[in-house]
This record gives sequence, structure tokens and C-alpha cells, in this order.
Amino acid sequence: MFDSVRDDLAATLDEIRAAGLHKPERVIGTPQSATVAVTAGGRPGEVLNFCANNYLGLADHPEVIAAAHEALDRWGYGMASVRFICGTQEVHKELEARLSAFLGQEDTILYSSCFDANGGVFETLLGAEDAVISDALNHASIIDGIRLSKARRFRYANRDMADLEKQLKEAVEGGARRKLIVTDGVFSMDGYVAPLADICDLAERYDAMVMVDDSHAVGFVGPGGRGTPELHGVMDRVDIVTGTLGKALGGASGGYVAARAEIVALLRQRSRPYLFSNTLAPVIAAASLKVLDLLEGAGDLRERLTANTARFRSRMTEEGFDVLPGDHAIAPVMIGDAAKAGRMAELLLERGVYVIGFSYPVVPQGQARIRVQLSAAHSVGDVDRAVSAFVAARAELEA
Repeated sequence: MFDSVRDDLAATLDEIRAAGLHKPERVIGTPQSATVAVTAGGRPGEVLNFCANNYLGLADHPEVIAAAHEALDRWGYGMASVRFICGTQEVHKELEARLSAFLGQEDTILYSSCFDANGGVFETLLGAEDAVISDALNHASIIDGIRLSKARRFRYANRDMADLEKQLKEAVEGGARRKLIVTDGVFSMDGYVAPLADICDLAERYDAMVMVDDSHAVGFVGPGGRGTPELHGVMDRVDIVTGTLGKALGGASGGYVAARAEIVALLRQRSRPYLFSNTLAPVIAAASLKVLDLLEGAGDLRERLTANTARFRSRMTEEGFDVLPGDHAIAPVMIGDAAKAGRMAELLLERGVYVIGFSYPVVPQGQARIRVQLSAAHSVGDVDRAVSAFVAARAELEA
């Protein structure tokens, strides 16, 4: 049977390559850091890493690594079970309590990833008589999670409050019992920040709940690093916050839903990714607790990240590059053509700067880009070297 399928799959793969949409995987032979060693899939040797979500540089922090080693000795390698059977340890409950306090929510439930967290919310909370109103540029995990539910689906244009209100009115007029507005806190391909204060105002006007996926914000956005709800002063008005432990919070894996107590209680009873997936490894839970300790005194890291971001964005704009506006550490350099974006990423790697070209279906057709991600681990010299590499790569590409 597979012989007849093989040719079709090979043809599809050929089409992907011909369109310049193939996504090669480069292999690194070092810990995740500001500098990594590429061992396969690109120029070998040490290169500057400007494409990881390691916003605070904690992925190889010695205190985080030490906490992980200690946790292996104390708690073991894995749970070999799900939470409600025999997969809950004290370290899991401690992390849930710490995340709740940090994010200003009543309770928290851990998942193996934020993708699973988003996949487990909608089906549990919403039925056919309910409505979910989603930003058009929300993450794929939100889109897939919504598809699992039977709720009526409404979509509003990215950060467009007039369109959001229009969709809310339609949901109300359609007799929706529960209404849930869901948005990314920071949109991962653009670095744009959702207008949460305005969203919460509309939610209150139309008796809707608010859910925010804050994966690209928690740890470094807001005065205390508590994410976009803190940035906009609406921590007490957001009902559900989902996020990941795999970006600024140490960069390993794992996700969570922090929310009203009754929401979390129901997720523990009904959320399928939680009930049927192995428990988060205790070593990750323990290391994440150390990360939360570090965040209490991480003001210098957040300041360094802010300075690096501002320098990169300013210098790239001065050099004539089209960088999407904003002040987030996600700094998309717009290229347009997918093949050109992929080629520029290759030229940058040859010059010692590791970045990735993003193209369809990750971003819309004709909006290919190189998404540069700044880190507190980068030095001023690293940032300047990256800008110089962009200038040189562009000159070769246009020669």
C-alpha cells in the first residue's frame, strides 16, 4: 500500500522545495545559549544565535542546571504515569502554587506543553450553546484547540477592537450562553502586543470571559515580568492565562493554565490532554521553581533585553531594513519572497549569525520574513555583529 503513497508524498516534498518553503533542521552540538555550535545543516562552528526563545538567557543558567541535577537525585527521571493515577509529586503542586501567585491567578494546572494546554481548554469549558471569539493571528495551538470544541466560532481581525465588538454582538444575538474572547498576549510572528485593556472593556460590556496565551511575554514583559496582563494593568480582569515553561522560563518544555479556581478544577476533571498525558518531568518542575526564584531579581536581565532589542531595531531601521514596528524582543525583518528569505538566512549563517526564514504556511503568502529574537544573553557587540551580517548578506543577495 505504501508504495502507491510514497510517490505522492515525494512529489509534495518536491513542490515544497521548489517553492522555497522547505524548512531544514540545523543541528547544534552545544547547550542553548547566545552562541551555539552548528554541527549539521549549516556552516560548522560557533555562531551567534538570534532565533531562540531564550529571552532571558536562562536556558543554560548555572543555578537552573544545578537545580535540575538536584531534582534528578531527589525526584527521579520521570513519573511514568498521569496526574490522577500516581503522577503527582510535591514539586508539581509547589510549582502550580508558585505560578498562581506569580501570575495573580487563583490556581494553575500543569501540562506537558502549552500546545496541550490550549488544546485542553475549549472543549472542556465550551459546548455547542457557547461562543469563542478568536483573534485572526492567534497561535496554531489555539486554532486547533477551538476546532476540538463544539462552540460557535467567531474570528476578528488582528487587534481590531471594532471587529471584536461586531463579533461579540453576533454571538450575543445568536443566543450564546458563554462567550470566551481568546488572544495571544504577544503575536509570535509579528511581535505585536494585544490591547488587553480594550479587550477587557469589551468583555465586561458583553459579559464575556478573557483568555490570553502569554507564551512570548511571561518572564520579561511587564514591570515584574508577569506578562501582558501586568503590562496593561488587567491581571485581575483576565480569566485564563496559558503559557509555556519552554521560552523565557528556562527554555525546557511544559505548559500551564492559570485561571479562576473553578476553571482549573474542571480542567483537572475533564481536560483530555491533562488526563491522558504523562506528568511533566519532575526535573523540569524543580528547575522552573528555580527560574521563578531568579525572576524575583531579574530586573537587570529584563533591562538588558530591552536595551538589546532597542539597539537592534534602531540600527536595522537606520540600515534601511523593513522591521515591523514595536518594542518586543521578536523583531521580524520583512523580506516578502519566501525563497529570498531562505537564501538570506543561509547567507547570514555563512557570516556566523544563526536565524531562520519564515514563510507560508507559518506566515501569510508574500510576507516571508526573518524573525530575529533578542536575548539578555547577547552583548552589544553581538547585536552590532548581527546588523553588520544583515547588511553584508543583503549586498550579496542583491548583487
